[in-house]
Amino acid sequence: MLKVDRISVMNMENAIRGARNPMNSWARMDSHYDDMGNFVLGENDLSLASRLARAGSDHRKYLRQIFVSLDILAPLYWWKEFDTYKVGTVANSTSTMHKIQAKKFERADFSHDHLTEEGLCALDKLIDFIESERLLYLESRDKAHWHNMIQLLPTSYNQLRTVTLNYEVLINIYYARRTHKLDEWKTLCEAIEQLPYAKELILIKD
Repeated sequence: MLKVDRISVMNMENAIRGARNPMNSWARMDSHYDDMGNFVLGENDLSLASRLARAGSDHRKYLRQIFVSLDILAPLYWWKEFDTYKVGTVANSTSTMHKIQAKKFERADFSHDHLTEEGLCALDKLIDFIESERLLYLESRDKAHWHNMIQLLPTSYNQLRTVTLNYEVLINIYYARRTHKLDEWKTLCEAIEQLPYAKELILIKD
């Protein structure tokens, strides 16, 4: 299970202007902002941006200046794979260290969409146990109960992170993960496909 929310794309105007620096071709810029405040690439700018994107990483440095911020809710086992992408990314997560005891543990807190009935039964038993440990910790503040929660928390536990990355990183993610066996990657790749000018600037190998 993976959910993407609060997507913002930023700094496209400055990135495109910078892409014109090598040839001093700023006079050919023809992009504008629409009535909704969205940056709209003009024909000249879109043509240049698309050609540079397909020319290789040395020529598309401007893509590293198009920033994307989004909220991702995903299980810990997926976040371990996402952490492969360290360059050009920043993520602030909700804290299991500080807030794990703040709310009741429920099945909805865990990714379980592919579990069998036997798997769901095992998950429910674990949830019942760590919930009982949560209540005991709140009552006694005995760290033994807190450690039981932390060390038995399964990797299916869903964590929210606010992530900032750029279009160059998204190219790497998309082509490395779009056929991955984890459905979470497919969901993220579908969200990438919906970003502004994704077809021209990100989906460049298709």
